[in-house]
Amino acid sequence: MKILIRVVTTAIALWVATLIVSGIDLTAASMPRKVGTLIVVAVVFGLINAFLKPIIKTLGCVFYILTLGLFAFVVNGLLLWLASWAADKMNLPFHVSGFWAAFWGAIVVGLVSWLLNLFVHDDRSEE
Repeated sequence: MKILIRVVTTAIALWVATLIVSGIDLTAASMPRKVGTLIVVAVVFGLINAFLKPIIKTLGCVFYILTLGLFAFVVNGLLLWLASWAADKMNLPFHVSGFWAAFWGAIVVGLVSWLLNLFVHDDRSEE
């Protein structure tokens, strides 16, 4: 259930990014296609984050320390850009055009996800 909630919150965050950030486009014609595309891209983005982010954090820990954590914004942008590339390979109508769109999109996705997760009940707090 937690994974499903996480996918839905990421999909909503990606949708908000398509509305706010110039250069992030969702070009599906119908609403069901848009929702499906956002869910698939959210899953892809989650998988990329789950597998690559720990490796990048380990290998680039010096950059994280030197930039006081600001390097995370660059990493998140690159991972969103990679998710866009993967979506293109799967013929999904989701595209991030360039690093800066990915950079700002990752910030929007992170903020919206964080805000949405404030309203999601955490089962661990009852233990």
